[in-house]
Amino acid sequence: MSAPTETTSTRQPVPLPRPEDRHSRSRRRSRPLFRPGAGRQAHAGPVAYLLLALMAVISLFPLYWTIVAASTSSQAINQADPPLLPGGNLISHLRTAWREADLGKAVLNSFVVSGSVALSTVLFSTLAGFAFAKLRFRFRTALLVVVIATTAVPPQLSVIPLFQIMTSLGWYDRLPAVIAPTLVSAVGVFFMRQYLAEALPDELIEAARVDGAGSHRIFWHIVLPVARPAMLVLFLITFVQSWNDFFWPFVVLTSENPTVQVAMVKLAQGYVPDQSVIMAGALLGTLPLLLLFLVFGRRIVGGLMQGALKG
Repeated sequence: MSAPTETTSTRQPVPLPRPEDRHSRSRRRSRPLFRPGAGRQAHAGPVAYLLLALMAVISLFPLYWTIVAASTSSQAINQADPPLLPGGNLISHLRTAWREADLGKAVLNSFVVSGSVALSTVLFSTLAGFAFAKLRFRFRTALLVVVIATTAVPPQLSVIPLFQIMTSLGWYDRLPAVIAPTLVSAVGVFFMRQYLAEALPDELIEAARVDGAGSHRIFWHIVLPVARPAMLVLFLITFVQSWNDFFWPFVVLTSENPTVQVAMVKLAQGYVPDQSVIMAGALLGTLPLLLLFLVFGRRIVGGLMQGALKG
C-alpha cells in the first residue's frame, strides 16, 4: 500500500498595503457616497417666500402711508377711518412744502454736509483701520480699545462743549459746525479694521515692502483697491446717517441756513400745522435717499455679503 502523496499548494504572497493606499482608502470611506443637493441650487419653500413678502409689505407701508397722507387733506388723515388710497393733492402739497420750508437750499446744504462727512469718514476710517489691522506699533491694542470705548459715551454729553467751541470759532449757523465734529467715527474705524484684517493678505504688504514701497504708497495702491467694497458700504451708511441727523444741526443751525431735517421744523410751526404739507415735505426729504438706494443698493448688499464671507 503506497503512502499518500502530500500535495503542496503554491500560495502567492499577499502584498502589504502601502501607507498612501491606506490614506486614500480612509479618505474614500470618510467621503459620503451621496450628498443631497450637490450640484443643485437650493430654493426656498413657499413659507419663506410668504414671510419675505410679509416683511417687504411691513417695511414699505410707512413710505406708502407718507404718499397717501401727502396727497390728501389733514381732515381726511384725522378721520376715524383714514383713506388707504392716494388722493389728488400730491403735487400741490409738494409745491407748498418746497416753498414754505425753502427745501431747495436745505437739500443743497444736506448734500454738502452728508457728502463731506461721508467722504472724510471713509478716508480717515480706512487709514486708521489699515494702521490697526496691519501696522505694528506700541499700544496698538490699547488705542483700539479707547476708540471703541468712545461709542459708549452718549453724544448728548458733548453738546454744550461742542456748541461753545463752534461759537468761539465763529461757525454758528454755518455748515462747518455740522461737518467738523463728525469727520470720523469709531464705528467706521472698527468696521474698516475688521474688513482689512481679513481681506488684505500680509504677504501682499510684505512683497510691496520688498519692492521698496512705503506705507503711503502701499495705502494708495494696495489698500484702497482691496477696501473698495467696504468703503462704498461705509460711505452710503454714513451718508444716510448724516442726512437724517436732526439733533446737532438743530442746535447749531437756524432756519435761515438749514439742512433738510431742520427745515421740516418750519412746516410744523403755526397754531394748526397742516399734516398733509408736513408729510409732503418728509416725502421730498426722503426721495434723495430712495434714489441713492435704487442706484447703489446692489453694491451695498454685495459689499456686505463680501465682508461677511471674508469674515
